[in-house]
Amino acid sequence: MFFRPLLMRTQHATATPFPRIPSSQVRTACGTAKTSSPSSSTRRKMSAPKNNNKTIPNSPILVHPSIASLHAWRRPLVEAHRTIGLVPTMGALHAGHISLIRAAARENHHVVVSIYVNPAQFAQTEDLDTYPTTWDADCEALRRVDRELADDGGNLGRVSAVFAPRTAEMYPSGFPGQEVHSKGSFVTITPVGEVLEGASRPTFFRGVATVCMKLFNIVQPTRVYLGQKDVQQTVVLRRMVQDFMMPLETVVVPTERDAKDGLALSSRNVYLGVRRRKVAVVLWNALCAAESAYNGGKTLSREEILRPANQLLQQTFSEQKALGPEDRSLFEVDYVSLADPDTMQEVDVIDPAKGAVLSGAIKMLPVEKAAPGEDLGHGDGPAVRLLDNIILRPVERDV
Repeated sequence: MFFRPLLMRTQHATATPFPRIPSSQVRTACGTAKTSSPSSSTRRKMSAPKNNNKTIPNSPILVHPSIASLHAWRRPLVEAHRTIGLVPTMGALHAGHISLIRAAARENHHVVVSIYVNPAQFAQTEDLDTYPTTWDADCEALRRVDRELADDGGNLGRVSAVFAPRTAEMYPSGFPGQEVHSKGSFVTITPVGEVLEGASRPTFFRGVATVCMKLFNIVQPTRVYLGQKDVQQTVVLRRMVQDFMMPLETVVVPTERDAKDGLALSSRNVYLGVRRRKVAVVLWNALCAAESAYNGGKTLSREEILRPANQLLQQTFSEQKALGPEDRSLFEVDYVSLADPDTMQEVDVIDPAKGAVLSGAIKMLPVEKAAPGEDLGHGDGPAVRLLDNIILRPVERDV
């Protein structure tokens, strides 16, 4: 079982210093408790409806495929001083997304869920073509959660609308491309967007910040709800909201995890298949080992905190490597990070008054030799990049 801590939130459009992640309000206890051309019209047709003024079947949830239709719906809500919570997604909804929707419904009169697979945050070599597009399943998930919200009297609002645009709608001047040196209108947040995920995927945060700036301008939400699983992304977007003085509040919701082994829920988990899914939890276990070293109260040293994490990763890799190709699941470690919660820059010693962000990324490699009839996962099991993190709480201690 995993305990659910309070949400963390920051309110912007003021000249206040950039807020630290209030780590006392997020999950930290281990074991308790996201080279192909983006212009493919076929893929985009799978993820967005065609007509205006459409609703999800058997529900009152409006579907807006255009900015104009969303603005027409939004205008009277502004005049009536109704609050709106935005949950930005790329579809393939899972329990993590649903937790964001529930959080938004508790605090807002209306919830808008955006579903848009943004090509700008995929590199040319990444999995845009095979990213799961599950419009019908997503609609059914939204219909169910909206029904649950209606039956629960403790919520301020419900799911009112889905914004599901096409790429031509989001990039009216034409999609500028996925290359590092592409020309076009971009939002870049540096240096926080250049380290860790930004170093491994140079166009990723440029794409995320650009599309979120567009979504925030289009929807004009009172609050936007983000998941802690993509912790660096939350820091980048909170920085963007503050630096551009956007009149909205960001709310970061704790990571939803598998109840049995703690694997962070992600739309990309569908790629894993059965064999790789069993090994994928190694990253979470490694971060938990590092957290235990910190919580032991004897060290603030980067080397001593990260040592057990690196040892566990190496041990698990060696065990898998010793197996035959028909049995093993190999992976590559991109990074294990101990970073400042404001800047995501690496630290050698944790400031006990600030705490730190403990994070990591691994790539689960494709199965080398499949057994007859083996479930390799969605898209025949391509390489899968997995992220996870733990917020190390600030403490006062003598070291």
